[in-house]
Amino acid sequence: QVQLVESGGGLVQAGGSLRLSCAASERSFSFYTMGWFRQAPGKEREFVAAISWNGLDTRYADSVKGRFIISRDNAKNTVFLHMNSLKPEDTAIYYCAAARGLVTITQYNYWGQGTQVTVSS
Repeated sequence: QVQLVESGGGLVQAGGSLRLSCAASERSFSFYTMGWFRQAPGKEREFVAAISWNGLDTRYADSVKGRFIISRDNAKNTVFLHMNSLKPEDTAIYYCAAARGLVTITQYNYWGQGTQVTVSS
């Protein structure tokens, strides 16, 4: 069982930056594809970014491409989401998730509790 704990959310002005972190409890963290998802009020949860087990392959939603960067530190069992040029429409609860499989996987097995990101205009 992998436990995931997100941190780093908060309130930021449009155009600002935040870095989200997700710490995993599992020593086999390095074997998992990791993803970030978000859910805005009244909307369905959507994919944001994913990174392969070795960090060499990444995927992004079109809405964040060029602004967000996903990275990981397997030695620290942590995955990051660097968010730049934030927009009010990025406001959401952000979740990290883990899956065994390729970076293109769509079914994730483990989820964190989420961290709130609010972008003011």
